[in-house]
Amino acid sequence: MVYVMLKSDWTDGNGVAHAAGDSVDVDAATLAQLQAQGIVGEVPGGGKDGTDWVGPGDTEWVGPGSTKP
Repeated sequence: MVYVMLKSDWTDGNGVAHAAGDSVDVDAATLAQLQAQGIVGEVPGGGKDGTDWVGPGDTEWVGPGSTKP
């Protein structure tokens, strides 16, 4: 599973609507579909080390284990 932020509104396979800006857990196949449709994207240089990684261990991560409020 991958935790991603939506760039636009999306309704998942269970009929649950998610708004742009929401963060959701998706599997690799769903992620590929969302990327192809432009619903999610990468933030170039978004990680603390200049990579696109923004997750546990990155200063921009806000989630489990985060020290940000």
